[in-house]
Amino acid sequence: MSGKRYPEEFKIEAVKQVVDRGYSVASVATRLDIPPTAFTPG
Repeated sequence: MSGKRYPEEFKIEAVKQVVDRGYSVASVATRLDIPPTAFTPG
């Protein structure tokens, strides 16, 4: 079973919120309505 695919720009912005702005992965995932596991490489 494959997971949902997200546009590259969406992924970049999500990671920037964690890395640059200091938000937690959990809070960004909740805000964007994505699973926290979406932040893992794969």
